[in-house]
Amino acid sequence: MVTSSEDKNDNRESTDRHPDGQVTTETRGHVYLIGINRPEKYNAFTPKMFDELTDAYNKFEQNEELWVAVLFAHGPNFTAGLDLPKFADRIKDGQDLRPESGIDPFGLSGSPRTKPIITAINGITFTAGIELMLATDIVIASNDCRLSQLEVKRALMAIGGATFRFVERGGWGNAMKHLLTGDEFDAEEALRIGLIQEIVPAGTQIDRAIELAQEIAAQAPTAVRETLSSARLAYTHGADAAIKEFRNVQTRLSHTEDFKEGLNSMIERRAGKFTGR
Repeated sequence: MVTSSEDKNDNRESTDRHPDGQVTTETRGHVYLIGINRPEKYNAFTPKMFDELTDAYNKFEQNEELWVAVLFAHGPNFTAGLDLPKFADRIKDGQDLRPESGIDPFGLSGSPRTKPIITAINGITFTAGIELMLATDIVIASNDCRLSQLEVKRALMAIGGATFRFVERGGWGNAMKHLLTGDEFDAEEALRIGLIQEIVPAGTQIDRAIELAQEIAAQAPTAVRETLSSARLAYTHGADAAIKEFRNVQTRLSHTEDFKEGLNSMIERRAGKFTGR
C-alpha cells in the first residue's frame, strides 16, 4: 500500500477532499510515485489534477536523484478519463490541454521524457487513462481492469495519442476494432494485443510496479536513460538513426564512474552500486 506524508489523509471522507482532486507524490529511494487521487469521482481528471500531474512529471525529470517513476491511482479505479464539464471552457476556447513547455504526460509536445515510467492500472481505465499508460514505458494491470477508448460514443476523437499508439502497440486491425467501436475490453485482451505487459491480482498492481521500478533503479541510471533514448530514436526515426549514435553513446558511457563500477562488480561477482555519475 502506498503511503506518504502527502497521502496521510487519503482515507478521509470525500466531503473533506478538494472537489477537483489532487495528484500525490512520494519518493522511495530513487523511485518516484505519482498518484491520481479523486476516487470518489472514479479519478476523473480535472484541469487542476492535470496541471499537478504535469508538475509531477517535470519534477521527476529534473531531479537527478529520481531514476524511475510509477504512475498509479488511489482507490479501485485508475481513471474514467477527463471530467469533460470541467474542461468545457478550455475546449470551447480552443485551448491546448497540453503544457506549452516541460514534460507533457501524453508525450505529444514539449521536451521529451528521458527516464522510464511504469504505470499500474486497475478497475476502470477509460479514454485519457489508456492514453496516459500508452505514453509510458511499461504497464502492469490488475485482473479487474475495464478498458475503453470510447470517445466516438461522445462524438469526439481521442487526441491524447491513442490514434497512433494503439496502432503501434496493437496493430491496425486490433486498434480499429476498439477505437472505432468504443467497446469495453478486459486486461486479457489488452495483454493479447500488447497494450500492457503483465496482469496481476487486483490490489497488487502497485506493489508489482514498484518492484519492477526498483529493479530498474538498481541498474546504472545513465545506461538506462541512454537505452530508452536509443529505443525511442529508432522508434521515431528508424533503426539507422539509432545505429548512427551507437558508438558515441557507448564512448560516453565508458567514461562514467558507473562503467568502472560495472566492471568491478562483474570481476568481483556482486551487484553493482551505481551513483549516476
